[in-house]
Amino acid sequence: MNILKDILYKVAIESVTGSTDISIHKIDFDSRKIEANDVFVAIRGTLSDGHDYIKKAIELGATAIICDTLPEVLVKEVTYIKVKDTNSALAFMAANYFDNPSEKIKLVGITGTNGKTTIASLLYQLFKKAGFKVGLLSTVKILVDETEYKATHTTPDSITINQYLNEMIESGVTYCFMEVSSHGIHQKRTEALHFVGGIFTNLSHDHLDYHPTFAEYRDVKKSFFDSLPKTAFALSNIDDKNGAVMLQNTIAQKRTYALKSYADYKAQILENQLSGLLLKINDNEVWVKLIGTFNAYNLLAIYGTAIELGIDSLEALRLLSDLESVSGRFQFIVSDSNITAIVDYAHTPDALENVLKTINDIRTKNEQLITVVGCGGNRDKTKRPIMAQIGSELSDKVIFTSDNPRNEDPETIISEMEKGVEPQNYKKTLAITDRKQAIKTACQLAQPNDIILIAGKGHETYQEVNGVRHDFDDMLIVKEILAQLNK
Repeated sequence: MNILKDILYKVAIESVTGSTDISIHKIDFDSRKIEANDVFVAIRGTLSDGHDYIKKAIELGATAIICDTLPEVLVKEVTYIKVKDTNSALAFMAANYFDNPSEKIKLVGITGTNGKTTIASLLYQLFKKAGFKVGLLSTVKILVDETEYKATHTTPDSITINQYLNEMIESGVTYCFMEVSSHGIHQKRTEALHFVGGIFTNLSHDHLDYHPTFAEYRDVKKSFFDSLPKTAFALSNIDDKNGAVMLQNTIAQKRTYALKSYADYKAQILENQLSGLLLKINDNEVWVKLIGTFNAYNLLAIYGTAIELGIDSLEALRLLSDLESVSGRFQFIVSDSNITAIVDYAHTPDALENVLKTINDIRTKNEQLITVVGCGGNRDKTKRPIMAQIGSELSDKVIFTSDNPRNEDPETIISEMEKGVEPQNYKKTLAITDRKQAIKTACQLAQPNDIILIAGKGHETYQEVNGVRHDFDDMLIVKEILAQLNK
């Protein structure tokens, strides 16, 4: 039995109309899901405003309304709580409703433009191998120890987060690793959570469709570290020019990792091959199955986190050497005719450049590198020409195609990309709107020993066109096409 006044603990309340001493069934911000004795929280979203649905929520049985602006007409039997910020109120109410599960688990948040999914997923893997029950809240999936759920957002809403954390507590999970997106921080979804640690990966061009400026995007990320308690650790990539910024005002224990700078956790790449990396981490050599400089950074963050959470340094290295790459993150297959196809989620200029430079560092240059890349619709348009410029500069051939066009015309997206191609690179480029046909063309152009990179969608198993998600899996498609061509 939840009493309204109890779940309002720590909420910044401006006024109360009615009684808070009433029992509550559940909390929701989706008016369509409201049932008898529920609390409806009116959230102002990008597409709709929950305040427009207060009347509907009451008709469905809501007995309490949380809003930042009171309706003109108040229903006598309903309690109205006017708050400063409904997103913030939802975060605290959800945490209180589930009895603050984040305080009973070791929760680590990972934020930054690239590497969040890899670090969170591999930390889950490492701690599982170390014998712990572990939770994961990521873009790819949600794991409550062994039980898997589908993820819909990088950082779920406050109710969903606390619901899963509560389930983790009930399942005996002791550690949880969570991707923390800038949207999630900005919309206060992580505000009432208790973190034992935070990791900063890097910051580059992304989400400028949501954040008006790069400075705001950076400051939103920084606010996550500003809010960490002094008992937590803040582990930052000091090689990134924003790495020091993240640590400026935090009261958490400051820790750093780097390949180029002096840091608490430092690595050197001794060998970089398609079969893996030989790293020297804090004076100890370790062979890992992951590839590329960007993964050396990810592994260093994982190693540092394991140490901060109390794992012995040699044991951490042993566990590191056993980690397998994450779905859709530099996943590769080699066909019978010796064509290597790599599928990667790289959907930002920085991530695409990292992946292409990694391939170019490993290859002999006697083979072609053919890249298939697109840009998502209804997202940051400024990165389109930049990604095309990087793709055409660092590949021998590049095919521009559809990613998730959503509600935009895919051909318009491609033509906006093509504006970034420099004249000397025109001959290297092709435009094929149909993504499957683009992958097929890349496979047909490839000779033995060539490398194909299919970038942008990674682990996704759909393509979103005009609001409809169609089955589409880059890895499955390239496997099928290469197998047919071998025949």
